Amino acid sequence: MEAATKERELSGDKAQRIVDAMRTSVAQRGAAASTFEHVAKEAGVSRGLLHYYFGTKERLLVEVVRRDADLRIARLDQTLGEATTVDDVVDVLVSNLTDMIENDPGFFLIIYELFSAGRRNPDIQREVGQLFELTRSHVADVLRAKEAEGVLKMRFDGEAIVSYLFAVADGFALQALSDAERDNRGALEAGASSARHLLISE
Repeated sequence: MEAATKERELSGDKAQRIVDAMRTSVAQRGAAASTFEHVAKEAGVSRGLLHYYFGTKERLLVEVVRRDADLRIARLDQTLGEATTVDDVVDVLVSNLTDMIENDPGFFLIIYELFSAGRRNPDIQREVGQLFELTRSHVADVLRAKEAEGVLKMRFDGEAIVSYLFAVADGFALQALSDAERDNRGALEAGASSARHLLISE
């Protein structure tokens, strides 16, 4: 785990440039073609620095996902915090998903790449699993806070609902990205109805 420790020690402008460069490279070339050489050149750092701090491309991808998750959680905190009805909550969840699919498909490409990498590398699998668990727990806590406010009345435990909704979102994203011409409005409406059912118990 020494490489992971070095990864977390990287801070400041160079760290952000490296992560942003990998993010950009994945969007342009895909995860498989995003080499340390490409990333180092675009970040304006030596390739050796990437190897020293991250060790492998997969570990750098983990950091990209971690940073993305932090940003998305911050946005969710703000928008869900303003929700006053269950429809507001569902609209926030659906709009966040559609925004990622339409404007940031690279996020899902990285997730799928890390899933494959995790099958070969238990350390990567563990780190990604822990990251997902933290994200699920955080969103579940936000929903519980909404329930305490009287906005929601969940039918199941918050983490169970979030796990289900994330699984649906991941599958929906995979289908949407596999067929960009497909009209997904009906599927989105069905998903929103399912989420509403889980979040409000009459």
